[in-house]
Amino acid sequence: MGVYAQLDPLEPREAPPQKRPRGPALLAGLSILLLLTFLVLVHLRLHGDIAEGTEGTEGSCGDTCRIVLVESIPEGMSLGSSPSTFEAWLELLTTARHSVDIASFYWTLTNEDTHTHEPSAAQGERVLSELLQLPGRGVSVRVAVSAPSAKAPLDDLKALESSGAAVRTVDLPRLTGGVLHTKFWLVDGAHLYVGSANMDWRSLTQVKELGAAVYNCSCLAQDLGKIFEAYWALGVPEASIPAPWPDNFSTSFNAETPLELPLNGTAAAVYFSSSPPALCPSGRTEDLSALLGVIEGAEQFVDVAVMSYLPGTEFSRPERFWPPIDDGLRRAVVERGVRLRLLAGCWGHSRADMFPFLRSLAALASDRTGFRVAVRLFLVPASAAQSRIPYARVNHNKYMVTDKAAYVGTSNWSGDYFERTAGSALVVAQPGAGGGAGTFRQQLQDVFERDWSSGYSVDIGDTQSWAGRCGPR
Repeated sequence: MGVYAQLDPLEPREAPPQKRPRGPALLAGLSILLLLTFLVLVHLRLHGDIAEGTEGTEGSCGDTCRIVLVESIPEGMSLGSSPSTFEAWLELLTTARHSVDIASFYWTLTNEDTHTHEPSAAQGERVLSELLQLPGRGVSVRVAVSAPSAKAPLDDLKALESSGAAVRTVDLPRLTGGVLHTKFWLVDGAHLYVGSANMDWRSLTQVKELGAAVYNCSCLAQDLGKIFEAYWALGVPEASIPAPWPDNFSTSFNAETPLELPLNGTAAAVYFSSSPPALCPSGRTEDLSALLGVIEGAEQFVDVAVMSYLPGTEFSRPERFWPPIDDGLRRAVVERGVRLRLLAGCWGHSRADMFPFLRSLAALASDRTGFRVAVRLFLVPASAAQSRIPYARVNHNKYMVTDKAAYVGTSNWSGDYFERTAGSALVVAQPGAGGGAGTFRQQLQDVFERDWSSGYSVDIGDTQSWAGRCGPR
């Protein structure tokens, strides 16, 4: 009987009186014994759950979640940098034991892909080499990629398939009228990368990029995995977008009910958003709603760094005026007194109609109104040799930071990206003291301050400094 003999007050300690019926007494004793056994097990289970819950406060799903801001700084620029995108990708590849899933726009990781002879392509070629070795180590590799255009190189994708990787092209032009523009990695259901960097060697050494690497965070990785699985499901021939999506694609982590967990030991509320709306199963916050929500939640400032900012559509025909983000920013400035700073990308491929809109936004500021708005352009310098590298030497960032939250996305800020194109974003809310020194939100703010005050940043009103370098000649 052991411990139950001590707990059960009706456990007989001597022979019962002869005249007492034994059957009912025995039945009663067994019933009480079973009841006490059940109560003890419940007691132990409760203590176990409490212990597990205490351990779980260390991170998501019992993990100790770590987030790292990572960047690509183009060669030749004098900017102090965070850990590099290349380092983060290599760490993810060497960490992989079971699976690597990559959602991507296109693949040009080698000099052969771009018909160049650049030594700086070595980092991309190393990444591709490491990826090609994974299936041989027993690691499952899946790639969801936008349906390539006629001119898009296919060598990397063919090499991946030959190595044993599974590749699916997602025909979003047919499904939504857009492309698969998202850029994220998932490793072993526990680690991830999301950010502006394409699967392109230039995104490691010739284009300025920013993203987040998250380690040991299974709940976040598995939730992002649901977005990947949606792409994967749409990558079969003649796929159609479910309406509604099956329940296994749904999520409980969103703007209303974010995942609350410590990141690097500091409390945070986190979720992933997605676009376009047709690719958002139940519970998934649409990317435009997430972006506008971050702006609406700001009380002191909104700082934006994005390559392309246009209150209109870029690729749909006819082109349309599309003001949701521009309206949200102006409303924050005018109605709530929030300070706005916007740092836009500037290169030869910038659209000419972006600049009048940027000037219009900057024109809100004046001593008489008290509206605090500033708009600058970020110019990546290029040597004669670097200027010959196609589609390089630009600030490709797509993020926003406020006094309350960090938003790291994969979309440029114009209508097509949120209405028709597949993208995703990581939203990390760390307000007040919880968002202070060392937090991801503060690190993102520090990067913005560094770039804003650098010699590569020029005021939108200083036309002489940028007119010859931004937009078509």
